Amino acid sequence: MPTHPLLRAARELWEQLAHAPGSFPPPGGVNVVVSPESDLCPPGWIGVVALGGSALVSAPDEEAAATVRTALGGLPVEALLDAASVPGVLPVAGVLGPAALSYASPDGFRPVTGPTTVERLPGGHPDLRALEEAAGQDDAAEASLDEITSPAFVVREQGRVAAAAGYRAWPRRTAHLSVLTAPEARGRGLARTTASTAVADALAAGLLPQWRARPAASRRVAAALGFEELGTQLSLAPRALATLLP
Repeated sequence: MPTHPLLRAARELWEQLAHAPGSFPPPGGVNVVVSPESDLCPPGWIGVVALGGSALVSAPDEEAAATVRTALGGLPVEALLDAASVPGVLPVAGVLGPAALSYASPDGFRPVTGPTTVERLPGGHPDLRALEEAAGQDDAAEASLDEITSPAFVVREQGRVAAAAGYRAWPRRTAHLSVLTAPEARGRGLARTTASTAVADALAAGLLPQWRARPAASRRVAAALGFEELGTQLSLAPRALATLLP
């Protein structure tokens, strides 16, 4: 059966980030690679990315890889992404994730149409920093709006930016989406409106939109725009690296 084009593109992206080309195994398989330079996770951590029913795991050294292979080798792919159960079989100091990985194609994208005016701002505009402050440190860090390389697409209410979206250029012509809405403006579709404009901009530039999210609300926005949820990412800190936990 031919590989889904979005799945193929997503796997090639994460293989490049892992510095391990061609390393995704067949469906149901788990491949652990030694990659100290892996971008699947913070430096020195263990990175897990599952896409299309198979998983790629990067370890910082051979000792860690051997431990991972022994501890996780007999588990199904789904179990590797269970943040609650993995620490029971693998000695880790902490877990980041899991985060769902979703992708949009030109044919599958469902843009939002409506009367709301979307404004374009430079990525470093101070009004975006004001939005991040209003949203709080945790939500601002989750969105990473300060890392976008595209313009920011924003909706204002009473002169203030109430919601914003943009994307960061990733390898393999990928557009990694960032979306943030002020707490008092949530639940009214502003995230969909701004994100829709950002996704349309990315697709017009020939990029692959990627949506990585942990909160259920963010995943629902992605689904509403036609993103296909293809996998999950998880990062594990070996117990010896407890001092590196954020």
